[in-house]
Amino acid sequence: MIGRLFKFHGGIKPDAHKNESSGGAIRKAPLPARLVVPLRQSARAGAACIVAVGQRVLKGERIGEPEGFLGTGVHAPTSGTVAAIASCPMAHPSGLETPCVVIEPDGEDRWIEHAPFDYRAASRDEALAWLRDCGIVGLGGATFPSHVKLGRGSGIETLILNGAECEPWITCDDRLMRERAVDILAGANILRELIGARELVVGVEDNKPEAVAAMQAAAVGTPTRVVAVPALYPAGGEKQLIRVLTGVEIPYGKLGGDYGVRCFNVGTAHAVYRAFIHGEPLISRIVTLTGNCETPGNWEVAIGTPVADLLALARPKADTDRILMGGPMMGFAMPRLDVPVVKGTNCIISASPRLFPPAPPEQPCIRCTECAKACPVELQPFELYWHSRSKNFGKAQEYHLFDCIECGCCTYVCPAHIPLVDYFRFSKSEIWAREREKTAADQARERFEFRNFRQEREKAEKAAKLAAKAAETRAKLAEAGTAEAPAAADAPAAEDPKKALIAAALARAKAQKAEIQPQNTDNLSPQTQAEIADIEARRKVLEAVAATPAPQAAEAAAAPDEPRS
Repeated sequence: MIGRLFKFHGGIKPDAHKNESSGGAIRKAPLPARLVVPLRQSARAGAACIVAVGQRVLKGERIGEPEGFLGTGVHAPTSGTVAAIASCPMAHPSGLETPCVVIEPDGEDRWIEHAPFDYRAASRDEALAWLRDCGIVGLGGATFPSHVKLGRGSGIETLILNGAECEPWITCDDRLMRERAVDILAGANILRELIGARELVVGVEDNKPEAVAAMQAAAVGTPTRVVAVPALYPAGGEKQLIRVLTGVEIPYGKLGGDYGVRCFNVGTAHAVYRAFIHGEPLISRIVTLTGNCETPGNWEVAIGTPVADLLALARPKADTDRILMGGPMMGFAMPRLDVPVVKGTNCIISASPRLFPPAPPEQPCIRCTECAKACPVELQPFELYWHSRSKNFGKAQEYHLFDCIECGCCTYVCPAHIPLVDYFRFSKSEIWAREREKTAADQARERFEFRNFRQEREKAEKAAKLAAKAAETRAKLAEAGTAEAPAAADAPAAEDPKKALIAAALARAKAQKAEIQPQNTDNLSPQTQAEIADIEARRKVLEAVAATPAPQAAEAAAAPDEPRS
């Protein structure tokens, strides 16, 4: 157990703006007229719809089966009727659509039958399957499936509970720790048992003294340590918090589990507690409504609630010019307000020119290196900027572009007001697009090469079959050869496969012809029988002429015709 704190490189201290929304208790948001529940709660995986239009569902009833390794269940946030199953806009800067289940609440809010799940009596695989079916994912913003993050149940020494909440304006985790600290620690201990960790450490930024006190009071009499970490953005990043609490630095491409450390959000721990102790799936979460509004605060919101309905609770002021989902550092401006709340929605900010002034015009980079000093992963953003702007993506990768966590520290401190993170996101998207194109081209080339290989193989197989058939024919001809036929005449035919095949075909045709019996020859008149006999006689003469050598055939042809009967 390490008793001191460590530091990570860089970081910034923006205005926290926590007091605007952290003063009041968590309130329950009323149900809207329609809930739009996306079957794809994250970019990683979706769920298969298992309900039909017109079907009545109960609160907590599963409406989407998990698909794939990273899939999790999706559930009805309340009781009601399935009004539609259609593609609706998703909470994303692109404004793209995703399959959704639209539910009209009946106002009864009736639960399905649910009961606690005894994870100690069940196997570990059964416990992980329960988490997957309950739709438990990371509520810190990444929405990574918790049943996958729990890993193999071995190799983890320290479980870290992330209560830092370093992003400005967001206070949902702060209020959750103040009001439900006992439940959070109960869920964290379940995670610790499932993951096989020896110790549990809770990290909370020191600008939340009430949350620190509540968690410490709940941890009395347990081996859990609650540590107040210095308030420095982005201390709430997983790798940064691991560095501060343990001194372990996780390189790019590696996970905390590779170094014996695993990190979960406090909201995730609370959801785990509800899933195991009460048998409740994840159908709601705490959302901070703040910014340029009259009634900021934290609300417990049903998944699928349209953002427009939530804004009515916060009552944005008249000069609000845009709405942000997430914090001001890593969030995004919403293209429309009819998108629903998803499991990763932690904050909705009403922005105004007074609170968030427009960015000044971009100016040339002067290489002051302020961005490099602030970067928490020790990159050189000014070099990445030049290579990204010139579309020299290979060089950008050499400068470890994909180490960037897009925290926005470099953009925040840049005196030239360059939107550095936007350039980095552009470069990443271009590299991913090119890799997809290269993968598609490689697959097309492999298909073409396999097609040519298949054609050559079929050609070789056909030639081998013909050669085998010719050999078989030669063997049959050799066995069926007559004593009258001179051996010298048979040798060339036996040596030439084509001649052998032709001779065999002629022999078969002759044998078939000999087997043919005349049809309809009964009860013929004497005159008709005479004509047939004459025809047969002439045929035999022609066959004899064809069988004689050339000189004799010429003499026979020159001889006068015999009188015919």
